[in-house]
Formats: sequence, C-alpha cells, structure tokens
Amino acid sequence: MSDKTYDSPASSLDGLLFDRMTIMSGGFGLSGNPESLIPEIRNSGVKNLTVISNNAGADGFGLWMLLESRQIARMVASYVGDNKLFEQQYLSGELELELNPQGTLAERIRAGGAGIPAFYTKTGVGTVVAEGKPTEIFEGEEYVRETWLRADLAIVKAWRADPAGNLMFRKTARNFNPNMATAARITVAEVEEIVAPGTFDPDCIHTPGIFVDRVVVSTINEKRIEKLTVRETETAA
Repeated sequence: MSDKTYDSPASSLDGLLFDRMTIMSGGFGLSGNPESLIPEIRNSGVKNLTVISNNAGADGFGLWMLLESRQIARMVASYVGDNKLFEQQYLSGELELELNPQGTLAERIRAGGAGIPAFYTKTGVGTVVAEGKPTEIFEGEEYVRETWLRADLAIVKAWRADPAGNLMFRKTARNFNPNMATAARITVAEVEEIVAPGTFDPDCIHTPGIFVDRVVVSTINEKRIEKLTVRETETAA
C-alpha cells in the first residue's frame, strides 16, 4: 500500500499549480471547505484560475481569499452566498460567472467523475439556464442537455483518512466533496485526522483511495457553521 500522506498543506500542493488551471473546491456553504489548502493556493500566486465550487465562501473566508487576491478569473457556482466581493467583481465585469442550479452543478460534477460527457434534465427548461443549450423531447416533456465538469485539481475536506487515501466525511461536508474527489486529474484531501491502515470498515468508506492522490492533516478547522448555545443551569427555589 502506498502512503499518500504529506507533511503540510503547502507540500501537498507542490508541483500541481499553474496559471489558467481549473480547480474544484469542495464545501457546501460554510461546511466542508478546504480551509488549509486555499491559503496555500493564494500564497503560490497562480492566476487566471477557473474555480468550480458550490459557492465562493463568505466575506474573509474560504475562496473569498482568492477573489480578494484577484487570482480567480472565472467561477462555476450555484449561488453567491454572503460574499459582497463576489457580487462586486461579477457586477463590474471583473469576474466571469456561470451560475448553475445547485442540483445541476452536483450532477455535472458527478457526471465528470463517472465519465458521462452529457445528460438531460428538466431543471432550467424555459429559463435563462437553458439558453444556448440543446433540448430534447422525452415522453412528451422537454429536457435540456447539460455537460460534465472536470478539473485539473480537486481540493476537498474530509473528516478522516487512512494513508491509502480512503476518506470519510461528516454530515453536510458530504455535499460536493465526494463527487469532486472523483472528477479531477489530481485530488488532494485535507482531513482532520489520519488513522492507521485497517482502521476503516470498508462499508463505511465514502470515497475510495483510488480517487485520492494526496492527503494532509488540516491546519485550520474553524467550522464557522457550528455554533454552541448554552444557558446557565436553573436551580429550584
């Protein structure tokens, strides 16, 4: 078994980054973002990137960093989210944007990983989403053709990994991350914990290591979406 672990987020990206590349970045809103790898992409200085992601982080967080440094030229996403910079760059014409219905974006990524160049869906028929795209009639209903999405690099965030790259995700982080791991030429996974070989029950593995090329322990695990609400214990009078 080959050991796919790396010592640091920076070393896990060594030799993988170049100008005008396409990167898939996992995450669903504030959950499951590759928080340790994104700053290293910023530090590398690569530019004119196409980034495929559910959204672009939030003000001061996640992919916002690459927008702030003007390294992203084009976004393929499903919503803007709480990100004023994203809005400003798009409205000013600085950022090229392809918006997709969220389910369509997920299916286009899944198709890329499964080797399916195109598929048909009713989502977006009769709207701007379908403009310029072929349509077909199936059983009397109109469907629009969507194409796969693939990338040079996928960066994903998982909960646990073993040295072979087998991944387990937690809860909402399973949105987009597992599919992206299958749809890129190279996949780098940052994880909260690397466990010993043989720890995982094979039935509990979400992404097999065959799809993962490099694994590194996260140095940032902020988890902004998780909030703790507490109150003082009430005592009987």
